[in-house]
Amino acid sequence: MSSPTATLLISCPDQRGLVAKIANFIYSNGGNIIHADQHTDFAAGLFLTRIEWQLEGFNLPRDLIGPAFNAIAQPLQANWQLQFSDTVPRIAIWVSRQNHCLYDLIWRQQSGELAAEIPLVISNHSQMERSPNSSTLTTITFQSPPKPKLSKKPNS
Repeated sequence: MSSPTATLLISCPDQRGLVAKIANFIYSNGGNIIHADQHTDFAAGLFLTRIEWQLEGFNLPRDLIGPAFNAIAQPLQANWQLQFSDTVPRIAIWVSRQNHCLYDLIWRQQSGELAAEIPLVISNHSQMERSPNSSTLTTITFQSPPKPKLSKKPNS
């Protein structure tokens, strides 16, 4: 497995020096930028960027990266998210009567192509829980979505 990385997704009002400020934060903390994309929406006056760097050799521990970057982000009026490449997301899958899509996603997850934990499948078709390949679904909880309560209006 490659070394873990951190990724910042940032949007803020466009202004001069944004790329330099963000890159300098990473550089001054010993980071090595491996991907950087940026876009300016001139009509909205909005700057958007995604920047990824290697955590190996980075001087800040993970729990301090966010607070340290926030000190830069607040004066820029930036909205931002920090993600780490080795964090496995937990996802739920909504599925209809056709089970082939569900099985494809589960196969991809089990083969390592889809890096996610799938603890829950939601379907309004009870046969999904009794599918022939249910042995591959032993660690997944099936749940039906809540039924809407329809109130009867007087005079209807």
